[in-house]
Amino acid sequence: MNTLHIKTGDTVRILSGNEKGKTGKVLESFPKAGLVLVEGVGMHTKHQKPRREGQKGQIIQKHLPIRASKVINTAATPKTATPKKIAAAAKVVKTPKVAKKVVAKK
Repeated sequence: MNTLHIKTGDTVRILSGNEKGKTGKVLESFPKAGLVLVEGVGMHTKHQKPRREGQKGQIIQKHLPIRASKVINTAATPKTATPKKIAAAAKVVKTPKVAKKVVAKK
C-alpha cells in the first residue's frame, strides 16, 4: 500500500530545489511513484515543431510532477503562517507486553 502525506487539493510549500519557498495547490498526486503535481511549480517549456505544412511551431508550457518529499503541507493556523508537519493519530496500547520468568517443573 503506497500512501503520501500530501493529498489532492492541499496547499503545499516547496522545501528544496530551484523553486524553494514557492507555494501552490496540489493538482494531482501519484502515490505509487511518490510524485505530486503542484500548480505553478515545475513548469517545463517545450518547443513543438509544426506537424503539417502551413502550420506554425509553438511553445508549450507543461507542468511536471515533483517528488513528494520536497513539499510540506501548509496546514497553518491563522496566527502563524508557517508549515506544520501533520502527524498520524497514535495507536493507544491498552496493556504493555511484559516478559515473565519461566519456572522449570521437577
